[in-house]
Amino acid sequence: MPPTPTESCNGMVPTVAVLLAAGSGSRLGRGPKALLPFHGSTLVEHAAQALRDGGCTETVVVAGSGSAQLQALQATATARPAGRSRARALTACHLVVNEDWATGMGGSFRLGVASVNPGHNVLVALVDQPGVTAGLVARLLAAHQPGRITAAGYAQAPGFGAGPTPSLVRGHPIIFSPSLAAAAAALSDGDAGARTFLRDYPELIDVVDCSDLSDGADVDTPADLRLLD
Repeated sequence: MPPTPTESCNGMVPTVAVLLAAGSGSRLGRGPKALLPFHGSTLVEHAAQALRDGGCTETVVVAGSGSAQLQALQATATARPAGRSRARALTACHLVVNEDWATGMGGSFRLGVASVNPGHNVLVALVDQPGVTAGLVARLLAAHQPGRITAAGYAQAPGFGAGPTPSLVRGHPIIFSPSLAAAAAALSDGDAGARTFLRDYPELIDVVDCSDLSDGADVDTPADLRLLD
């Protein structure tokens, strides 16, 4: 069983974002996804701005493949003329490096959670979701309840295993209350990330419909590069 939540319903618990940005993007063949160009800057800068403007008090960026390039980008971000707001958001992030990034997302998830104050909520975001905006992040933060997990949900088109009407599919970002973040990290392994914990405790999850804001798509294959246009 998961630990009994200890966070109080009185007052606001700060939410720190953990931005998973360690992958090599091998299926794309264009280098690390975090550094892909997007609207005058990069995916990692876009995500950092969305998380900051959406209401996260801090952002931990978990780097891996291309970490030296990402560190250099962070160091020089404010000097670039394009996307200054995004650049400022990236420079404010706490960058940690998962040296074992090739073993899968689980290690990055554990490292990210370990980098957050144990009393804070943890919002887990993926760097390769360009459709995640500040408005979407703010919606999840507003919906989150103490002792719960709050996940973005996206409408799945009819006829794709969903029956005659659209169904809501759980996706990212996803918010864990403090005790649940630690429990999920303890169970994460390989490329599963938090999936094992989420599978075992579905009764703890609240899915918030974000279909009007994004389709939740990620940039995973060459066909997905259209998402960066």
